[in-house]
Amino acid sequence: MPPKTTHKNASQSKGAASKSKKKAPPKQPLSTSERLRRLFNSLCAQIDGGHFSNAIKTCDKILRLEPQDKDALQTKLFLLLQTEQYSAALTLIDSKDEYAFEKAYSLYRSNQASEAKEALELTKQQKGQDERGIIHLEAQLYYREGSYQVAFELYSQLLDTSEPSSDEHADILTNLEAAQKHLDFINTGYLHALDSLPSVTASALETAPPPQPATAIAAISIASATEVVPTQREKKLRTKRLPKSVVLGVTPPPDPERWVKKSERSTFGQGGKRRKGAGGGATQGIVESPSASQSAGQGTKSSSKSKKKK
Repeated sequence: MPPKTTHKNASQSKGAASKSKKKAPPKQPLSTSERLRRLFNSLCAQIDGGHFSNAIKTCDKILRLEPQDKDALQTKLFLLLQTEQYSAALTLIDSKDEYAFEKAYSLYRSNQASEAKEALELTKQQKGQDERGIIHLEAQLYYREGSYQVAFELYSQLLDTSEPSSDEHADILTNLEAAQKHLDFINTGYLHALDSLPSVTASALETAPPPQPATAIAAISIASATEVVPTQREKKLRTKRLPKSVVLGVTPPPDPERWVKKSERSTFGQGGKRRKGAGGGATQGIVESPSASQSAGQGTKSSSKSKKKK
């Protein structure tokens, strides 16, 4: 039978195991080349998966380790153009002449036509005028500025040398048709529109005075308005407050003192009629004349005498 292990031996074995774990050597940091290799592997996987925002962050990590890495710079520039971040692409390019075409394209997409033409001329000097990308971008610039004939010729040149089943062929064909429509309208379309106008309209257009600017029209309207304004404004009667029976110019005007108290009017006490039953109300404060009192007393005496006789 194997010997039994005591508690002391078990604790010693655990202590030895813990010491061995503590003494494990620390991990050494990865070298710069190894970190770059891993980052480039991650970058390829992100681009293949379409994760362009994460791929741009990985490019930034690579450029922090190796700022002059051309592959990382070119990949980041491609990703910025793919995600339509043209201002960031121009900042990345700065004054690097090797990316003149990318600079011209970024300027074109940023609606900076004159700067894009200058960058495109520099690209022609570097790569030549037969480069397909240069011809396509030049045709786009001419189309945008309204030079449809030159754009049409450049698109035709590209269409002749493109593969019929490619995406480039379809794109060029669409642009060529757009340029052709503009040329058709310029050459024939607007002439037909002018011919269809009636003769009266054409003669009116010839005899009509030239259009005046908006400032002159405003000045004329202000001057005419100031001339028409009268010096004294006539007071108008408010017909809304007049009774229905009043006719303007026929009915005599109302009394001008109708809003004044009767005691304050100019006609107060002139030709006024006494009220019916005047003096007949309350008797407080009335002083009777002696003749009236005597007549009243005689009347009472006569009435009493007549009663006695009876």
